[in-house]
Amino acid sequence: MISPCIPTVRFYHNHLWARYKGLIFSEIYSRSQATGLEVAFAHIAETSAARLPFGAPDRSYHRYPFKVFFSECYDRIPSYRLILELVRDLLRHRSDLVVIPGYHRVEYWAMLGACMLLRRKRAVFVDSTAYDREKNAWKERAKAAFFRRCDGFFCYGKRSRDYVESYGVDAKKIFDRCQAAALPRDYDPAAIASYHASKVSHADDAPRFIYIGRLSPEKGLYDLFEAFRLVLPALPLGKLLIVGSGPLDAELRERCKRLELESAVEFLGTKNAAQIGQLLTTSTAMVLPSHREPWGLVVNESLSYGCPVVVSSSCGCVPELVQEDLTGYSFPAGDVLALRTAMLAAAQLSKDRPSVSARCMDLAGRYTPGRAAEEILRGCVYILKTPQ
Repeated sequence: MISPCIPTVRFYHNHLWARYKGLIFSEIYSRSQATGLEVAFAHIAETSAARLPFGAPDRSYHRYPFKVFFSECYDRIPSYRLILELVRDLLRHRSDLVVIPGYHRVEYWAMLGACMLLRRKRAVFVDSTAYDREKNAWKERAKAAFFRRCDGFFCYGKRSRDYVESYGVDAKKIFDRCQAAALPRDYDPAAIASYHASKVSHADDAPRFIYIGRLSPEKGLYDLFEAFRLVLPALPLGKLLIVGSGPLDAELRERCKRLELESAVEFLGTKNAAQIGQLLTTSTAMVLPSHREPWGLVVNESLSYGCPVVVSSSCGCVPELVQEDLTGYSFPAGDVLALRTAMLAAAQLSKDRPSVSARCMDLAGRYTPGRAAEEILRGCVYILKTPQ
């Protein structure tokens, strides 16, 4: 008796450091057999330049068999080496569906071309939105050509779905809600909910706003400092906590002095996941003022700890995760006065912390690695069943 052929899906990702991807891939692996699929995973490199300050990859988040091609930093590997290794891997491993990490690098184009020559179905992860960057006519044409040659798309959320669909892609080929935060192993929603339920707000409580992320130009941190300066007359006891590192560290400290904010702003450097959880639990609101941000996983993390958010309109997660007057507020990116207004509103909202934290945690609970894995597997089954 001939055994039925089991369809194989091979997932590629740019680097191993991404903890959220590790959890999603782990869930895909554990659920794949129930969907009748065989799955395999390959990471191109150990880490990227942006992640180097945060240390080595934590392999405990990756509970599935995987391959890593390069131990080096992704950004330092010549394109020809990436192309040779990836195409060689495609030739070595027969698979019915190949999931490409993206479309913005030459090696991903090489993977697309190889899949077409080998007559393999191909899908691509898309995190971009229409809010990301200014349009470039040549790049737009290239992107449209790439998308036309793909059989499926895995998007972070509604904005990335709309973005892909704007290129004339059939909506049936697009699968969204493929995103989730990587919370610490000891994350305990019941304990966090209990903490917030027992917390009593007082009129003289000092509000604490927190930013968590890379200290880099696209994050809108100059806007945040200006807005916080305007917040202080209304909230004179207010504090701003800056968590993270990056190229703007020294400049932000100097700007803090020029704006006479030294007593109200604390630079905490990098923190581990557990420490970030503690900070979010006790903060008034998390502020993400980015000028461009494909999604904003820190928003998922904040809501998971019952912390309301203030998020710029450029962040991809806004439609799903920022519910005005319920989980926080959004504002036009770069609008300092609107950011000030949103921060003051969030401080007022946070005074009813038991209610707002329950709403935040309920919403965050709809975006788990398990649910993201279910959507990706559903997409894989659909792509494999659909004729090319």
